[in-house]
Amino acid sequence: LRVVKFRRTGESSRSDEDVISGEHEIQIEGVRTELEPIELEDGAAVPKEFANPTDDTFMVEDAVEAIGFGKFQWKLSVITGLAWASNYAMEMMILSILAPQLHCEWRLPSWQVALLTSVVFVGMMSSSTLWGNISDQYGRKTGLKISVLWTLYYGILSGFAPVYSWILVLRGLVGFGIGGVPQSVTLYAEFLPMKARAKCILLIEVFWAIGTVFEVLLAVLVMPTLGWRWLLILSALPLLLFAVLCFWLPESARYDVLSGNQEKAVATLKRIATENGAPMPLGKLIISRQEDRGKMRDLFTPHFRWTTLLLWFIWFSNAFSYYGLVLLTTEFFQAGDVCSISSRRQEVKAKCSLTCEYLTEEDYTDLLWTTLSEFPGVLVTLWIIDRIGRKKTMALSFFVFSFCSLLLFLCVGRNVLTVLLFIARAFISGGFQAAYVYTPEVYPTATRALGLGTCSGMARVGALITPFIAQVMLESSVYLTLVVYSGCCLLAAVASCFLPIETKGRGLQESSHREWGQEMVGRGSHSPGVTRSNSGSQE
Repeated sequence: LRVVKFRRTGESSRSDEDVISGEHEIQIEGVRTELEPIELEDGAAVPKEFANPTDDTFMVEDAVEAIGFGKFQWKLSVITGLAWASNYAMEMMILSILAPQLHCEWRLPSWQVALLTSVVFVGMMSSSTLWGNISDQYGRKTGLKISVLWTLYYGILSGFAPVYSWILVLRGLVGFGIGGVPQSVTLYAEFLPMKARAKCILLIEVFWAIGTVFEVLLAVLVMPTLGWRWLLILSALPLLLFAVLCFWLPESARYDVLSGNQEKAVATLKRIATENGAPMPLGKLIISRQEDRGKMRDLFTPHFRWTTLLLWFIWFSNAFSYYGLVLLTTEFFQAGDVCSISSRRQEVKAKCSLTCEYLTEEDYTDLLWTTLSEFPGVLVTLWIIDRIGRKKTMALSFFVFSFCSLLLFLCVGRNVLTVLLFIARAFISGGFQAAYVYTPEVYPTATRALGLGTCSGMARVGALITPFIAQVMLESSVYLTLVVYSGCCLLAAVASCFLPIETKGRGLQESSHREWGQEMVGRGSHSPGVTRSNSGSQE
């Protein structure tokens, strides 16, 4: 009797006794794709298409692993990347272009210019949890579509703002819509097989870089002739393309199973199998018990309490350090080196606060170079995340950033300063992406979108606070500013090491910890073609 081999992998590192107890999930290592006959015990033969590679039952995780990575996932990668580039990267990049332009055109004081940036983060912070709740309650596709259409609508309206107060409110509403973009990662991750998940989510960062580069190039073409209003309108148009492509997106099969919609989940899995040209597991799809979805209390159960608190601090530190470095880079480059900042600040204070300068071609070139520094970070993270694990990758990224920040205490020259800032930004951006890989993996389907949403909200808190450190505190003490960033990242590195669960090599959870174990115990006892062994391998 020919059978498909299985390997059971626990939710985290477990002993053989844990494997025998049944708290595990099935990963299909390989499924034959040829239409070969399979011999039965009585000598009869049946076509492969009637064989059941997962015996009489299977779960969504089994189907996703059996179908593998193919044409469907490539299409999904492009669409998710488009959301990341158009709805996130481009809208965030506008902040660095729009602020100096309005500062000059409307003669805004510095605090009003800063408020234009802060109000976007306020909108993102206030909406992240809401979008996560909507995605857990009504579906990932639903939450993503509404957030994209919201951003598109208010992004275009921003181009028609007559006065400062209008654009302040409209950009805040744009930020409210951007807060739902991380849900594209939730939807994306739930369709990826385990071996491809980390690499694919990390490669989404490439679309961030593409989006920022495209926005800068668009600004170079539009700003000198058409002005900032057309830049805002044209920057929102790629969202229209994504909104149209959303009709192709299926709802997450994991969400459909959790909400009790078995037929729709099976139809989605069959569609993916057809597009990938892979066999669909036969038998009955196991439906998880329906449970409350998107409840904040689920993030603080004994199993997830420490994970949630530590992740909130890690995400806070990521955004706090990343956006802080972006602000500090301009200050350092304008001063020439760290030791010259104090004397330069004294000169700046003597100038009128309304003195303004339009962005030059050299400024746009510097913006492009700053963006390109993130590519090495993605490549390094891509190389190490499946080798040393998610936790150690985040810890390493924070540690390297902290070390580079401390080296800035030395009065290094312009070239060494550029290298240190380049390395620091590469690693902090890579650490950000590692967090985007880890967070959807650690939470079960019922709270995955909410968990990612709350973490994203905490990141916006860090982004809100960092201007007061990188700009206000910098006026008092350069070294105290560097100590704050370095110390914060050291603590985040420790927090990464203390995360209770390592998700490397682990499939996505379908339900809560206790229910997951009960499901698999029952499943193992009702699958006659699967036998247990102490080694964890099955035939």
